[in-house]
Amino acid sequence: MTTAEQNRAGPPRPPRTPFELNHHLGAAARSQAPELEAVDNEAIVDATSAAAAAGGPGADPAETAAELGAAAEATQERVRTEFPETRPVSWAAFGALIPVLAGSAGAGASAVATAITDALQADQRCALLIDADDPARSGLACASSQEGPWLRRVNDQIAVRYSWRDNALVARVETPLPTITPGMVPVPPDWLPDPAPDPLHTTVVDLGHGGWRAGATPIYGAGSWLRRGLPAPRPILVVRATRPSLRQAEQLLARLEPWVRRGVATPAYQLVVNGTRKWPAGVAGAAGPRIAALLDDALFVPHDRGWEVAGVTDDPSPSRAVDALRPLLASWGLVTSPRRR
Repeated sequence: MTTAEQNRAGPPRPPRTPFELNHHLGAAARSQAPELEAVDNEAIVDATSAAAAAGGPGADPAETAAELGAAAEATQERVRTEFPETRPVSWAAFGALIPVLAGSAGAGASAVATAITDALQADQRCALLIDADDPARSGLACASSQEGPWLRRVNDQIAVRYSWRDNALVARVETPLPTITPGMVPVPPDWLPDPAPDPLHTTVVDLGHGGWRAGATPIYGAGSWLRRGLPAPRPILVVRATRPSLRQAEQLLARLEPWVRRGVATPAYQLVVNGTRKWPAGVAGAAGPRIAALLDDALFVPHDRGWEVAGVTDDPSPSRAVDALRPLLASWGLVTSPRRR
């Protein structure tokens, strides 16, 4: 349609059905990001359609969708130039890299990631704890006593804010936009402070989103922390001692498996069973073949009521959880062996 024809037709008709609204918002996002991934487009439409349905004063939902699309495009441009699939990944700047993946919703991956960080700093190791989740869904929102003043600007809409958890550095994504889509998550190099701690012994990454989105692709988003590289990452898979949790974790590993076979992603290195000291009767037998391969070396983190009620706070992690994780970290040479201590 030419400009003259558009003028004769008058202003565009507002969307009248949910389908038209979703198409309108998705088109607004893609106007700024022509190669927008489907999962990002879906997240943007979900975040802006609620505001459109509510009506009332405020930002135009289509303009917000366009801003979200532009933020995703800016991050994806960084992915294409700084973290492409065709280039080998060097994780040397991060020290030992431990991505923590939730096998099911509510598995407690954020709590386990925090306990690992606390075990490291108790042994005088310099640790960076990265929160790769959407701020609205983060399990680490209260991991530090207050937001730190240090900010690394990634693009016009995305920044990484650094805070302290005792002597460990906590990095969380920050944005004025209503959501963080997978494609807006900063690429790994953009999470390092400038200047970076020297030496940085270990980086622990809470992948968030229940693990499901992170397992969808290691090319971008939180899943990029699963990329194969040197030194090799040691992904930890956190589950509950329940049949539903093991079934969901099996599906997550199945989702990640094609990337592992292609040599793009690192397979789960360690199974951590959160909230118990042993398998309840009949649960371990329900594990699928991928989970079953991790059962023999599974590590159990005992239940703690305070953790269950309050989640992760700025208080130290429960000593029982830290002590349960210490032998694993010692076996990787990251802390002093408990026997020597």
